[in-house]
Amino acid sequence: MQVRGLTKHFPVTRGTLSRRKAGAVRAVDGVSFDVLRGETLGIVGETGCGKSTTARLMMRLLDASAGQVRFDGQDITRMGGSQLKAVRREMQMIFQDPYSSLNPRRTLGSIVAEPLAVHGLQKDRAQRKRTVQELMEMVGLNPEHYNRYPHEFSGGQRQRIGVARALALRPKLLIADEPVSALDASIQAQVLNLLREMQRRFGLTVVFIAHDLSVVRHMCDRVAVMYLGKIVELGPADALYEHPRHPYTSALLSAVPVPDPSAPRRRRTLLSGDVPSPADPPSGCRFHTRCPNARERCLGEEPPLQGGGTGTQAACHFPLPAAALAGKERAPISVRSMR
Repeated sequence: MQVRGLTKHFPVTRGTLSRRKAGAVRAVDGVSFDVLRGETLGIVGETGCGKSTTARLMMRLLDASAGQVRFDGQDITRMGGSQLKAVRREMQMIFQDPYSSLNPRRTLGSIVAEPLAVHGLQKDRAQRKRTVQELMEMVGLNPEHYNRYPHEFSGGQRQRIGVARALALRPKLLIADEPVSALDASIQAQVLNLLREMQRRFGLTVVFIAHDLSVVRHMCDRVAVMYLGKIVELGPADALYEHPRHPYTSALLSAVPVPDPSAPRRRRTLLSGDVPSPADPPSGCRFHTRCPNARERCLGEEPPLQGGGTGTQAACHFPLPAAALAGKERAPISVRSMR
């Protein structure tokens, strides 16, 4: 998938009758990146930075104000009807809240089978039921619970239902929008390991959205850091975590707890002020109002994403020094590693 200049502005209106436009919330403002086949790309940032809106734009659940999203060479931002429906078989999404993303009036079996019915696959009911029960078993659910309702399952089990539903069509691309943020730490590890196992089994490409940086490091090959609707740093996960080049990335990482008492600690970077409103973002570099390294150039000139020695790109006029770092193999996620 190639994302170029992706933008979403939500209009702000005033007046009860006239509803005149008084401004716009710049939720996503000119985001560009690639999602490589077979990789896991992480998108991180504070609440309200535009991560979930970006995911919905990539899935065409929202229409973009500007920009382009190309999937397997096809521009999906201009598609509609049966053409878009056919492409959506290849892209699926796991939503953030397992309590609101499942229809409480439908059974587990009908929820997981719905994508098959919508796309006209496996019209024979007996065959469809066998497929759904195989998916349930694959994600760690009891096939005998086919006729149970969502309220009869725990949060972790509900998210497994969401994973099974997303895998029903055997998609190429899976977008996981904070899939474990509503779960306990022990359940988070189970769901994350399940996602990694499904990725290996089906050769999935994954976009993983989260605000928990320790989880993202375990899950992702590359990471994009968002701030106020913009990508401020993008690069390989190990290089970005060990040698962040953008001051905002450095501040985020300095707040991550280190579980090993003997491990070296990062010097804590405290940011002053609050996140500006996306309805009225600062001029120049959007981070300059909170950046400890801000200079006069940052106030009036917006920095582009620029490459560095480790393969990372940072949108900063005065990036932090970086050094090369060899990649490391990711181990299975444990509860301890997430604390």
